[in-house]
Amino acid sequence: MSALIESLKAKRVVPLVQSEDPTTALKISEALLEGGLEVLEVVLRTDAALDCLEAIAKEFPKAHVGAGTVFNAVQSEEVIRRGATFIVSPGLDEPSVEVAQSKNIPILPGVATPSELMRAYNMGLRTVKLFPASVVGGPKMIKALASVARDVGFMPTGGVNPQNLPEYLAVPAVLACGGSWLTPKAEIEAGDFAAITKLAKDAIAIANS
Repeated sequence: MSALIESLKAKRVVPLVQSEDPTTALKISEALLEGGLEVLEVVLRTDAALDCLEAIAKEFPKAHVGAGTVFNAVQSEEVIRRGATFIVSPGLDEPSVEVAQSKNIPILPGVATPSELMRAYNMGLRTVKLFPASVVGGPKMIKALASVARDVGFMPTGGVNPQNLPEYLAVPAVLACGGSWLTPKAEIEAGDFAAITKLAKDAIAIANS
């Protein structure tokens, strides 16, 4: 977990990689890495997602390549087998947490309430995802949760964009923000991967400012 946390703290932005084709997924990932982002979350939202994850993990072994939108223990086992070095879930699924912990793989489950945060905390987790961040209270919600869980780091995802990114990152408890704005569908379909590299660089610039 420590290596992942250090990378999250360094770049503070986690792009979501989604594709129906491993070749395209590799091009997206290469563009993001060229832009300076080294933590990639490959979301399980397409039929080819697992193949995309495996291809990226093999092609870029020095990157932190994780699996997102993981719903259960079966998926958790499979993404680890495919090369994921961390797991992100939209909610808190305790069997998935147990799988990740048994394999010594970092997992960031989604929480949206104090009760879910308490459950995650009592399972030994100190890094969680706030999802859907913009719907459940955004930066104000994180500040409230962090006031009672002072040693927990948050990765808000859902509704984060370049305009509100500074507000999220200004919250001390926020390690990094996840976002799909870094991999826009139109640019990917047009094959404009240079635009993705620029978005990555722009996001890092915002984070550094």
